[in-house]
Amino acid sequence: MGLLITVHEYGHYRVAVACGVKVLRFSIWLWQALIAMAAEAVPATEFVLCVLPHQGGYVRMLDERESVMGLQSGIWRSIRSRSDPDAAIVAASPIAQSASGSCVVFGELGRCGRAQGHISAVPVAGSLAESAGIHGGEWVIRAQTSEGDASSVGSFEDLRWRLTQAALSGEDMTLWLAQSENGHGQPVSLPLSQLDVQEANLAFYRKIGIIAPWMAPVLGDIMDGGAAKAAGLMAGDLVLSIDGKSVADGQTLRRMIASGAGPSGEPLSQRWLVRRGDGVVSVNVTPRPEQLDGTWIGRIGAYVGAPPAMTMVRHGILDGVHRGVVRTWEVSWLTLKMMGRMVIGQASLKNLSGPLTIADYAGKTASMGLTPYLIFLALISVSLGVLNLLPLPVLDGGHLMYYLWEGVTGRSVSAIWMERLQRGGVAILLAMMSVALFNDVARLTG
Repeated sequence: MGLLITVHEYGHYRVAVACGVKVLRFSIWLWQALIAMAAEAVPATEFVLCVLPHQGGYVRMLDERESVMGLQSGIWRSIRSRSDPDAAIVAASPIAQSASGSCVVFGELGRCGRAQGHISAVPVAGSLAESAGIHGGEWVIRAQTSEGDASSVGSFEDLRWRLTQAALSGEDMTLWLAQSENGHGQPVSLPLSQLDVQEANLAFYRKIGIIAPWMAPVLGDIMDGGAAKAAGLMAGDLVLSIDGKSVADGQTLRRMIASGAGPSGEPLSQRWLVRRGDGVVSVNVTPRPEQLDGTWIGRIGAYVGAPPAMTMVRHGILDGVHRGVVRTWEVSWLTLKMMGRMVIGQASLKNLSGPLTIADYAGKTASMGLTPYLIFLALISVSLGVLNLLPLPVLDGGHLMYYLWEGVTGRSVSAIWMERLQRGGVAILLAMMSVALFNDVARLTG
């Protein structure tokens, strides 16, 4: 977050200097200064790193209501002496924020990397995908929304993103499925417009039915003291069937293990057939019940499912830049639409997340590797850029509204109305922060 805030404030700083506005202080974090130094090129600009790490910082510029002492022979001016460059200074920060997100995204896409193959797992029972005839193990070749053109699907992440966009926009989607990566696709329709989407959570993806890529039903590491260890299961066992029902993939295996607990928490024994080496072994397994969100599920104490199939992805610089810019625009527009839907009550306020959720997911994505972590930072960066352009008085978008008013009417906002609008903006921001923090605590506490 410190990096993102620095990029945000640097956007203000650079354009202010380019427009000839005197920058008095560039400060990151809060409270008292820990490190302070003056730049040689701009002697009166003080660069400060404060003591308290926080999601905050500011750029203090000379205001026309302050003393003009320090202006060097008219070279520098105040922030309010002309409105057009001032609007550029204010807009520079959100633009820099979104641009930094775009740079991270296309930086990852532009180089070579690995992505999950676009093979669908067995869909959730009763979902739209199951009703459409998706069985699992098919390659998703192309996708098309009811409002767009058909285009190829490059990875499972790409497929999930398109499904999310279409469902939140209320558009149906057609997928072309094939039995191999280079096969001829057969179209199936997903009526996503039938979903009443209030929140983009796991329940939302379960209604669609496409949750994870295809993974072989293989057991990984076996934990000591777990049900798998007690039953004699071994890492590398390929599960063929449970209680006579065939196991198609790792996702199906997880669901069948979870069913190994009764409604009251009683353990239910299961008969497994597993392939071990060149032979087939029959094993009795009794998953151990655990309660999750008020429901009893079975656990065996083992890593379930082989890692998903991965494909190598390489893009040139120009293609990478184009993909990064397109994805940045898509994320920005989707974020703005979701905010609008929350305002009019068509989306749940549970979609708002705060610093606790950001920290939680930052840790999770960092543990997954550099690429997921950087892409997560890019998403946060773009979201912050969009948030700062909202027309709230205390945000950059609010200052742009002041300049728009001044440009239309020829006069600035009066001091009385400025104070009233500032108070209203602070109240709205505090309400949003309270809701976001409440959602964070609710998610972390289950």
